[in-house]
Amino acid sequence: MVASLALAQQAAAPAQPAATPAAAAAAGLRTERALSLPLANQIAAATVAACAANGYAVTATVVDRAGTVRAVQRADNAGPHTVAAAERKAFTSASGKAPTLAMMENAQKNPGAANLVNIPGFLLLGGGVPIKAGNEVIGAVGVGGAPGGHLDDQCANAGLESVKAQLGA
Repeated sequence: MVASLALAQQAAAPAQPAATPAAAAAAGLRTERALSLPLANQIAAATVAACAANGYAVTATVVDRAGTVRAVQRADNAGPHTVAAAERKAFTSASGKAPTLAMMENAQKNPGAANLVNIPGFLLLGGGVPIKAGNEVIGAVGVGGAPGGHLDDQCANAGLESVKAQLGA
């Protein structure tokens, strides 16, 4: 009976107004930008096209800030290994919030960073580039299949350049 009375009182209470962003922040909630599926697909397509223009058949994978796959495009004739490589590079870049080329160079020069290669899912080769909305990392694009990580990196950057205006960069 007491429980049903409490439920009746809750049902009769006026609806509370929606929390404002400031109130949400005070309550410990965060507001963050998210990568939409159409934009993820656009980045993947532009990245594959940038590599194709240079004669490279690649796979491009776009992940969100948590490293979860949002879009994958594999060019005709791209090797089967490129799918896993692109995903791992994108995951590594999103997780580290840095380009994988820079992470690889750091691991080669800094013994303290050498163990990064032992983190499950990490691939320290060029071709993973963070996707930023302003200064906030909202995901990453990973590329596999060009003849060298530095070329994968160039394609990823070209793909991101094509959507720069949509990212607020």
